[in-house]
Amino acid sequence: MNVEFVNLTAENIGSEHLSCIIRSRKPHKGVEAKRQWLSERIKEGHVFRKLNVKAQVFIEYAPLETAWVPIVGDNYYYLYCLWVSGSYKGQGYGRALMEYCLADAKEKGKSGVCMLGAKKQKSWLSDQSFAKKFGFETVDATENGYELLALSFDGTTSKFAQNVKTPKIENRELTIYYDMQCPYVCRSVDMAKEYCKINDVPISLIQIDTLQKAKELPCVFNNWGVFYKGEFQTVNLLDEAALKRILNK
Repeated sequence: MNVEFVNLTAENIGSEHLSCIIRSRKPHKGVEAKRQWLSERIKEGHVFRKLNVKAQVFIEYAPLETAWVPIVGDNYYYLYCLWVSGSYKGQGYGRALMEYCLADAKEKGKSGVCMLGAKKQKSWLSDQSFAKKFGFETVDATENGYELLALSFDGTTSKFAQNVKTPKIENRELTIYYDMQCPYVCRSVDMAKEYCKINDVPISLIQIDTLQKAKELPCVFNNWGVFYKGEFQTVNLLDEAALKRILNK
């Protein structure tokens, strides 16, 4: 495959686009928030690798110990996102990105790679059927259908933190936990805030801004988690229609 991939670094993160959302002229609040978040994570070994084109073709992963997810394990990588969109699908780019991640993990002596999945594929989660072609398998699960997929190199495994196994909170208001890793988060936060203001719906927006807070979350999390009436609802980012469905339950 005669293509060029680029890894974001401290030196180039200010000038490279972030693939998730392509903007050539007008600044995008979510992109700049992610850029700031990512600039700190790169210091911790976070990897963002993309095809060197203006398209959504990239992979994002980090050492599990410093990954902002309530998952525990020793010496693993956590795969946040693998995304290939549009005309770039079916061209082998997804395979090339996954193979890079797995080779990187083996080269660094990692025990394996894990990622968030579900019994039924959900939007805003990487394609788990694709991951299973590489040998990923379910190693842990929550009572509400989310799964932890892992590819182990040495027989060890990772697992959900105990605090996510029964996802309930005392607060019965619409409660959203989020961080700035995904540039689409800003849009969903603004929409939820505005909708709840107009419709007089109480809402608690909780920004996760430290690793410790992420590890102690009461739900599975990839950068977003929604509760209502004390019950966990989804890791999917919300549009207005999805928000209405949750509030009408």
